Amino acid sequence: MAYRQRLHYWAIARLLPNQKWAIIARFRSRSDADGHFQFLRRKVPNVLFKVVFDLTSQN
Repeated sequence: MAYRQRLHYWAIARLLPNQKWAIIARFRSRSDADGHFQFLRRKVPNVLFKVVFDLTSQN
């Protein structure tokens, strides 16, 4: 994993129809993630999104 990718810990997850969560975007700061989350809630109101702190991609 590249150094630049390791800096993006905040993510937005989307609930898929099979009841699993998928990361759809990663952000460097919580405020960036929250801003994009608000945008997604307005544009796609019928889909469940969450802002998460994601460490699963770290080895």
